[in-house]
Amino acid sequence: MPKAFPEEFRRDVIAVARRGEAPISQIAKDFGISASCIQRWLKRAEIEEGVRDGLTLAEEAEIRELKKRNRLLEQENEVLRRAAVYLGKGVLPK
Repeated sequence: MPKAFPEEFRRDVIAVARRGEAPISQIAKDFGISASCIQRWLKRAEIEEGVRDGLTLAEEAEIRELKKRNRLLEQENEVLRRAAVYLGKGVLPK
């Protein structure tokens, strides 16, 4: 699992990268992280700021919660469906 970096560290790296004074590979080497990590952070920052299209972290979290809620409701619905079938067997018209 990748190492989690503090938000302040990420903001500093993004600020340095956006200045464009050095190539991403050099910035990555200086900060001890990978260039692809900086690219992901830059992309995420652009999405969060509305510069680039994509889902923000809040939207992604909301979608995860909605999917979780949907799974729970589907399970509850299945239980009710099975209960209705079970209970309906005893009251068949003659």
